[in-house]
Amino acid sequence: MTAGLRSITLVRHGTTEWAASGRHTSVTDIGLTPDGRAEAMALWPFFRDRGRNFDGIYTSPLKRARHTAILAGFTDADPHDGLREWHYGRYEGKTSAEIHREWPQWTIFRCGAPEGESREAVQRRCRSLIEDWQKRGHEHVLCFAHGHILRALACCWLERELEFGDQLHLDAGSVSCLGFEHQSPAVLFWNLHPHFCGGGRGAEPILRGTTHP
Repeated sequence: MTAGLRSITLVRHGTTEWAASGRHTSVTDIGLTPDGRAEAMALWPFFRDRGRNFDGIYTSPLKRARHTAILAGFTDADPHDGLREWHYGRYEGKTSAEIHREWPQWTIFRCGAPEGESREAVQRRCRSLIEDWQKRGHEHVLCFAHGHILRALACCWLERELEFGDQLHLDAGSVSCLGFEHQSPAVLFWNLHPHFCGGGRGAEPILRGTTHP
């Protein structure tokens, strides 16, 4: 499934007011908080010091992701509807604690979103993203998006079921990278925080080349 595409670098957008309070945010188009802007700006020296070795740069069309891309120095990021957050349906704006009072065993990766997107729909969307980037001839993709869709995308890259997303914690303003370990799709690094390290060379590991199968 991943032949030709060597790596996908994932950036979760900076903190928003709803994210800070634990409210699930998908279609609600809110902006970054001051902390979120600082997280996004810390990405600029992180990527500057490693070079811009991407032949595909994409962002969710929602402004919290687009603004993160701009502050990180990627004003040329192309909006892609496939990177929108998982649609939470009637759980939009609710916290996990509120949802669990109704459905104690709920996680989005196991149960989907009532009146929103199903697991199957999100899985199809993530697979279509990978296929689209392959068709465009990309080898190294950078994308700015949201916590749940990026974790679902990682599950598809790794050829795991979506339930594995429950084991992939992803913070606001973090950077992760998917690639290969020899012939197997792999996580190269996950949930790296450039803003904790000033965004510079101290924020290791560096973006390394990957081994194509």
